[in-house]
Amino acid sequence: MWEFVLALLLGIVVGTFTGLAPGIHINLVSAILLGSLSTIPFLNSFAKIYFVVFIVAMAITHSLLDFIPSIFLGAPDEDTALSVLPGHELLKQGRGYEAAVLSLYGSLSALLIILIFIPIFILILPKVNNLIASIIPFILIFASLYLIFREKSPLSSLVIFTLAGFLGLITFNLPVKEPLLPLLTGLFGSSTLIMSLSSSSSKLPKQKISPIKKIKLTKKQFLKSSLASAISAPLCSFLPGIGSGHAAVIASEITETDSRSFLFLMGSINTIVTALNFVALYAINKARSGTAVAIKSLLKTISSLDLSIIILTIILSTFIAFILGILIAKLSAKHIHKINYRLLSMLTLVFLIIIHLIFSNFLGLLVLISSTSLGIFAIISNSRRINLMACLLVPTIIFYLTN
Repeated sequence: MWEFVLALLLGIVVGTFTGLAPGIHINLVSAILLGSLSTIPFLNSFAKIYFVVFIVAMAITHSLLDFIPSIFLGAPDEDTALSVLPGHELLKQGRGYEAAVLSLYGSLSALLIILIFIPIFILILPKVNNLIASIIPFILIFASLYLIFREKSPLSSLVIFTLAGFLGLITFNLPVKEPLLPLLTGLFGSSTLIMSLSSSSSKLPKQKISPIKKIKLTKKQFLKSSLASAISAPLCSFLPGIGSGHAAVIASEITETDSRSFLFLMGSINTIVTALNFVALYAINKARSGTAVAIKSLLKTISSLDLSIIILTIILSTFIAFILGILIAKLSAKHIHKINYRLLSMLTLVFLIIIHLIFSNFLGLLVLISSTSLGIFAIISNSRRINLMACLLVPTIIFYLTN
């Protein structure tokens, strides 16, 4: 039992760090862990399931806390990119704490949806996967075209989608270390920070910290957002190349959302997709995320007992990360107005560049510059940022069409 508790707590600690530190992704930590197992003999004295507990706890914690830098710093990862605009809008109104709490509420509410869909995934997903395996690339193409032509300016969205897909193909075919790091950081992180530098004042208003009981959606908003996430998130949990951002756009098509409802929706979807990726790994033995790939390499096949431990880890991690998130959001809201926000944005940019110098190479820096430029172009053209996820979708489509 102590090994389980230790692995759980370590995963939560590391997930807190990756969630709050821009540019540090859980996939990178998972890769380092797998490498350590082959170089540090001591680690092999522990059962592999405890490393799985660590990875799951880290991933779930990350899914709850990565909204905090998205809201307070404007430095998202690929799963929280769409939350930047509504989150930053509330931050500039002195309601950054409210924005963070709403996303955390969404993640907490996701637990019920996850528990409902676990048996559904186990029973139905193997059959569904066999039926759609041959048409997956065409489903992805249809979803991409649908999102493009739902835009106010389909032509500019198509250009951005094409450029992002081309950039993704080049990046994955170059000897770039940790290719996702410069690719996604530029498209969604540094581009947002640069635009923030050009438009934001140096100071933010003092943030209002309301009691969490007073931060809530109406019953109608809660039910609509929960239903939309329950429809869209499970669908995106097993389709390759489709992630939380796509699920959020699909959900927003299902029901109208204001900025508050959208943050709740994003929090819910992010945690549902993260958790159900692990269930999909058990159901169809296919990994749809970097952390799921790491777990598959550790266990090869997942038993029913392994799945039970994973589910328990998801539940415990969600509750603990929720409490941590509330405390960290409150601390951030108390002090963010005292900081020169322009300087903070510049320091965050410098930090991201240093991270790339450590974990990537010269080609990685070129990818960062290119992806940042494309991200800025997407912002200026008022195209939805989800089109930038073509950097993952297009390589996935081509892979399935050619294999």
